[in-house]
Formats: sequence, structure tokens, C-alpha cells
Amino acid sequence: MYSTLEKKYRRIQKELIAGALALGCVFLMGTLWYRLIEGWGWIDAVYMTAITLSTVGFGEIHHLGDRGRMFTISLIFMGVVSIGYIANRFTEALIQGYFQEGRLLRQQRRLMDSLTRHYIICGFGRTGRQVALEFEAEGISFLTLDSDLEQVQTAQAEGYIAVQGDATLDETLLKVGIDRAICLVAALPSDAENLYTVLSAKTLNPQIRAIARASNEEALKKLRRAGADAVVSPYITGGRRMAAAALRPQVMDFVDGILTGTDRAFYMEEFLIDPQSCPVVGQNLREARLRSQSGALVLAIRRADGNLIGGPTGDTQLLPGDLLICMGTAEQLRILNRILEPNPSQFPRPPKHT
Repeated sequence: MYSTLEKKYRRIQKELIAGALALGCVFLMGTLWYRLIEGWGWIDAVYMTAITLSTVGFGEIHHLGDRGRMFTISLIFMGVVSIGYIANRFTEALIQGYFQEGRLLRQQRRLMDSLTRHYIICGFGRTGRQVALEFEAEGISFLTLDSDLEQVQTAQAEGYIAVQGDATLDETLLKVGIDRAICLVAALPSDAENLYTVLSAKTLNPQIRAIARASNEEALKKLRRAGADAVVSPYITGGRRMAAAALRPQVMDFVDGILTGTDRAFYMEEFLIDPQSCPVVGQNLREARLRSQSGALVLAIRRADGNLIGGPTGDTQLLPGDLLICMGTAEQLRILNRILEPNPSQFPRPPKHT
């Protein structure tokens, strides 16, 4: 499924090619007539066809009978129509900027083809736009996908990679590199669209992490059953946060300050304990000396079986597959990342410089 911009570009491209082919056929027909019917040499035949189609007003190279002159009149008419059609299509393309748009489309395709381990935001409404702002603040490689041309143009104006297309279709998701992406955010306005998007994404890339937006409890349950790794309801979450802000305002200010924004003093990050490369596997927190070496604080540990250990002590052992939830400055978390992963990969992601 092509976007509106791509459809327009392809249409004008096809029309220009059709016009050029028609002109080529007329030129070939004229050359063959003068060569085979009139009996002229190839050079004379080509030259006569060229000056006839260009309507420069030169005379006949050799004498033509009535039949030959009638054909020449027809040849002039066909040439004028073909050249006029090409000129009309070319002028429209120049005026409406299709050539420039085509160049931008090619650049966008090359950029999308080069993306790997990126994030895909489906829907650039109010929710999707906020997600994009947070991703940009974190230095995340991402693109936005929306079926509304106006939303796509808005995203492009803000400097994001934006693609027009239906996120519920496999063809569209493959086009934006779903097989190479590590996370998809379904922030479309309809729960049904988000459900179809999650199902398609999980089918095409079972390893991708899918985050979905839900408008109510029923949709939340269905999206989880469809395979979404996390489902967020702006209304439910917003209500809870408003209650928490009313009851525990300082706590909420602190949590907001370490989770979002570009001017944070402290960050929260998660680190996966890789049994193949992490040097602290099997040690307890006291032996690993993560706090003394990096200054970062281990707030919680989620075991591979899903069990969450909050406020782990020095005797808490680090096991393969553990996910450490840590807090610290950007530099402290970078040091911790180097300790846990001597040969760091793209994920876990070290915090961006402030």
C-alpha cells in the first residue's frame, strides 16, 4: 500500500514514461515508413522523421507523393500530441514539486533501509507525539507511521522520519522494517486498530516488544491477550497519577523528574544480566560492588521468572536473566553499563548525555 505522496509520484512517473514511449513509437513508425514505403536510406529516413516531429519547417529531402505527404501530416499531428502530452506532464511535475518529492522519497527509503534495532511509533496523534518527544530526548532511533497525510507532514516538519501508511497491514509494517525493529508503540486512536497492529507486529517479528494504547479496561485485556507486552490506558493511568499527585505531590515530582524530560539530574534505567558476558553473574550485590564502583543505586531486581525483589540487600544474589532497575546520574549509569557489559551492545541503552 503506497502513501498518497508515493501514489502521486508514481502516477506522474508512469505518465512521463508513457508519453516518452508513445513519442518513441511515433518516431520508429515514421522512420520505417520513409525507409520501407518510400524506399529512402536509413539516414534520410531518420532525418526526415526528426525534422517532421520537431516541426522546424525544413523541406522534403526527397520528393513525396500524395500518400507520403498525407502520412507526413499524420506524423506531425501525432508528434505534436505526444510532445505536448510530455511537456504538460513535465510542467505539472515541476510546478507541484514531484521531482523534489521523489528525491525525498528515495532518501527516506534509503534511511529506512539503514535503520536497525529501531522503534516504530504507530499513530502521530497527541499520544504518539508525546512518545516521539521522549524518544528524541533519549536519542532513540525511531520513525513514525500514520495513515493521515497531515499528521505525517506534521511529523516531518518536526524533523522526524515519518511514513504514511496503514499500520494494521503487514505490507506497511515490513516497509518500515518491523523485522529489524526492537519495539513498536501502537498509539492509534482506535482500540481495534491497535489490536490489529499488535497482532501483525507479533506475527512478523515475535521478538519485538509491543506497547499499546487502550481506551478502556476491556480493550486493555484484549490487547494483552493479543500479545502486547505492555498496555497503557491514558485515562486509567492519568487518573491514578492525578490521585497520586494529590496525595503524594513530592513523590510524584521526584518520579516524574527521573523518568521524563531532557534536563534530568537523575535517571532510571534497566540492565539485563547476560549469563554469557556479565562478569558478576553468581555474585551477590556486596561482592559485585556495583554501588561503590559506579555510584548507581540498584532499586529492584526482577528475576527471570517474573518475581520482583524491591530494595535488594547486599546478600541478594545476581542470577542469569535478572533485570536490574537502577537509578543514578547519566555518568553513573554509563559506568554501571560498562561494569555489567564489558562489550556493550545497543541494549541495555546507556543514558544520553544531558
